[in-house]
Amino acid sequence: MTTLADAPATQIRTSVRVPMRFGDGYATEADIYTFTNLADGKQHLAIGLGDYRSAPVPLVRAHSECLTGDVFGSARCDCGPQLREAVERIASTGGYLLYLRQEGRGIGLYAKLDAYSLQDLGLDTYAANRALGHADDERDYTAAAQMLDALGVSTVDLLTNNPDKPAQLRALGVDVREVYPTAVHTSPENLRYLAAKVAHTAHTIKLP
Repeated sequence: MTTLADAPATQIRTSVRVPMRFGDGYATEADIYTFTNLADGKQHLAIGLGDYRSAPVPLVRAHSECLTGDVFGSARCDCGPQLREAVERIASTGGYLLYLRQEGRGIGLYAKLDAYSLQDLGLDTYAANRALGHADDERDYTAAAQMLDALGVSTVDLLTNNPDKPAQLRALGVDVREVYPTAVHTSPENLRYLAAKVAHTAHTIKLP
């Protein structure tokens, strides 16, 4: 993790209004922001939802991209349901969804699918990452802090079950006022995955 002072100033590149519709019929509109000079050079997005410009303390979720869950509806994780929940909750209060291109807790799409194959042999999600030579979680939230700074946001309420997210953002200078958990989205297919997140990285997920 770097500090914001170490990187060139991040600026808003463009914004565009986009209608959003989910498979269950929920729909809203969002302003999608792109940026220049993000620390990792990736094409992350900030999605303004609801009355985000007037929210005194915006509700923010830093959501790591999950192609299999967000797009294809994979039940091996809870990413798709978390994304759907976050959009509606943020739209109701005003805030931002930071969509971060950090597939597979930062190891990338191909490596994540390699890890899936090892999970099918009995390893949990963290042991599979380690077997491939990766850390448990390789995500860095410097770009998330840069986007918030470029948007003029210094204080946030954070929507997450992951204690590492508020810890990193606070270390980067973001004032995280409150941390709110997402709902628990369990299924027979993802229960072992969620249990590993609780056991290995102390996610605040109340499992049945």
